[in-house]
Amino acid sequence: MTVHLVKLCVGAEDISDLATWQAERLAEKKKRKEPQVLAHVTRMTPKRADELLAGGSLYWVMKGVICCRQKLIGIEPFTDNEGIGRCRLVLDNEIVPTRRRERRPFQGWRYLEAKDAPPDVKKGDPEEEMPDEMRRDLEELGLL
Repeated sequence: MTVHLVKLCVGAEDISDLATWQAERLAEKKKRKEPQVLAHVTRMTPKRADELLAGGSLYWVMKGVICCRQKLIGIEPFTDNEGIGRCRLVLDNEIVPTRRRERRPFQGWRYLEAKDAPPDVKKGDPEEEMPDEMRRDLEELGLL
């Protein structure tokens, strides 16, 4: 059974901001001749790793709304230089826009059951290219 994670995306204003930030991290890794792998480091290691790696994604919350996801392709527990246990959530490079879903603030990450995950915005849908603010306004009016 597949399960997902949901996490606040601190510092990114919108999906394009997240994409730019991640592209910059990959470029830095390329300059240092490191593997160009996207990973998000958390303090806790998910106990449901098998379910997450069976097709799960990390859903990003920006400004109180789930708005996109990235497929989870690896979960790597490790100990940092200070001896603290951490976990590297390895992400696919593709950022997939989703239908917006409001989410209250929380710390860390939370599991998200597959049945509760917002659907992807389909390729070619007009809302795929729509600015986040316009999409939010249209959803609030019930037009999307």
